Amino acid sequence: MGKNLFIAEKPSVAREFARVLQLNTSNRDGYMESDQAIVTWCVGHLVTMSYPEVYDEKYKRWSFDTIPFIPDRFKYEVIDSVKKQFQIVSGLLNRADVDTIYVCTDSGREGEYIYRLVEQEAHVTGKIRKRVWIDSQTEEEIKRGIREARDLSAYDALGAAAYLRAKEDYLMGINFSRALTLKYGNGIKGFLKADRAVVSVGRVMTCVLGMVVKREREIRDFVKTPFYRVVMDMEIQGRSLVCDWKATEKSRYFNSPLLYKENGFKEEKDARELICFLTEEPTEDMTVDAVEKKKETKNPPLLYNLAELQNDCSKFFKISPDETLRIAQELYEKKMTTYPRTDARVLSSAVAKEIHKNIRGIQNYEVCSQLAAEVLSSNKIAGIAKSRYVNDKQITDHYAIIPTGQGLSALRSLNPTAQKVYEIIVRRFLSIFYPPAIYRKVSLTLNLKGEQFFASFKVLEEEGYLKAARASFFNAKKKQAENEEEDKQENGEQENEDFDIGFLKALHDLKKGDHLPVGTLEVKEGETSPPKRYNSGSMILTMENAGQFIEDEELRSQIKGSGIGTSATRAEILKKLFNINYLSLNKKTQIITPTLMGEMIYEVVGNSIRPLLDPALTASWEKGLTMVAEGTITEEEYMKKLDDFVRRRTNVVKQLNNQSSLTRRYQEVARNYSSKGSAQKGK
Repeated sequence: MGKNLFIAEKPSVAREFARVLQLNTSNRDGYMESDQAIVTWCVGHLVTMSYPEVYDEKYKRWSFDTIPFIPDRFKYEVIDSVKKQFQIVSGLLNRADVDTIYVCTDSGREGEYIYRLVEQEAHVTGKIRKRVWIDSQTEEEIKRGIREARDLSAYDALGAAAYLRAKEDYLMGINFSRALTLKYGNGIKGFLKADRAVVSVGRVMTCVLGMVVKREREIRDFVKTPFYRVVMDMEIQGRSLVCDWKATEKSRYFNSPLLYKENGFKEEKDARELICFLTEEPTEDMTVDAVEKKKETKNPPLLYNLAELQNDCSKFFKISPDETLRIAQELYEKKMTTYPRTDARVLSSAVAKEIHKNIRGIQNYEVCSQLAAEVLSSNKIAGIAKSRYVNDKQITDHYAIIPTGQGLSALRSLNPTAQKVYEIIVRRFLSIFYPPAIYRKVSLTLNLKGEQFFASFKVLEEEGYLKAARASFFNAKKKQAENEEEDKQENGEQENEDFDIGFLKALHDLKKGDHLPVGTLEVKEGETSPPKRYNSGSMILTMENAGQFIEDEELRSQIKGSGIGTSATRAEILKKLFNINYLSLNKKTQIITPTLMGEMIYEVVGNSIRPLLDPALTASWEKGLTMVAEGTITEEEYMKKLDDFVRRRTNVVKQLNNQSSLTRRYQEVARNYSSKGSAQKGK
């Protein structure tokens, strides 16, 4: 009987597999071996696509004569820095005494690609190959993954999508970057007085650059409009209450050209004239026109996927998506959480049946032990399978990021930020087993001389899931209030929140027709706000939800769930844009702004291969890859479309003669960049 060979993506994962399988292995150079099995590893990618000059020396020199470059058959080669490990792995894959290979690389498109490239270059034949697909690195999950391992051929469509994604990035990167550099590089170089200027473009990163530049220009072009609101600070039951005037149908100002929207004036003098009218003789009391009391429920949010986690970590801890992914991967490898590179925000029905095991383990996590015990003792788990938090149809490869309840011995080895990230994952998970938070909202409509004032406030009656959601390391209530206040300021509205149940009871008898004393009237000046700059977290969410930019409803529905890039690649794409100095990141605030170089590249692409800036195109390519992985379209169909796009667009660039007009545009961009705000000024 031959040996089983287990091949993991990293040495640490390989060691964990050997431990779980209880293999009495001895350490060898690049692998471990026992009487029954061998365990080895890659170190990330061992094989990559060959550069064009490997096909023919003529491609080493960048020239219009050699593009578009689209080979009939793609070449691959072993990466120099990891040749030794490749030779070790290749030798093991082809050993005569190995009859079954267990592929244990990360369970996703990239992990699939890493292994298949190695197998391809090692020329493996005549072996049984099984794919181990797991959602966490707990002992139980590893054993299940090996026990239920399917033949590798079941993942051929996923492998095909992985190859296509790499070919797409390769062909677009080589052809478009060469074409645009040859056409416009010298102009950019001369304008910036730089040593060199390579125009780097990519299917996803150029689209992201476009979104950031467009937003920055919207901010620069935005003209603030002042407006003047009339507010009344009045007292009810000894408590101050702020009311806003609005021009309703009863108002003398209804549909007046003097208004800015319905709750303010364009000119301060008109707001003051209204106050004069309301306070001049004969004076009147305020009359209650309406009292509306209603209950508001707020459900626990869906679980974390990687994009949501990256957004919250940017907001709470001011860390980049790249750093969040690194922490999430560390938590996964320490068996503390499930697989991080996921787009799903729900659980599978199979996981829901066993979820009590995760919660039982969390009882050993001191920060949330009482919450976990409460969930278990009150049988809050019973209905979770039929809730919105469990949906098999919303899961492709992996379910949401949740704590495993294991690996807690590694907690102290985490840095403080990683510990906080783990806590928010645990709290988000436990929250779904709690009832909604319940608020009591009261809205008042008051009348003074035919003009109406409005006030609203809400009181938290039952905290529900908020008990579990509030993290130990910051005042979550204060944070929530700050976020809500931001939203209200943007809308020019005001809601009173500093009230308690006692005040609610005091207003219980207030009814229509009651009279109240007039409070203090004053004018409050405000101004319209420009769009917000992207921060690293909101950019990740924007990439995930690229459909919001697409006007065509049918296309928008087609790409729903695909977005721009994938959960595994979005952070790396942003990082590359920072590294090549197209975008700038304020590390303190995580705000993203374009550099002058980035804005010039935007102009170049916009005047040559404009579709690269369009989220609809970028997301549709990603949707196509998903369809290949699902078996909906063939690899050949996708490749034909890709070849045509690259060939056609490259030839268009070769024929363009717009360098002079672009130089004038560079001058205009530079003036706007320096005078109206730039990456250096972005806050």
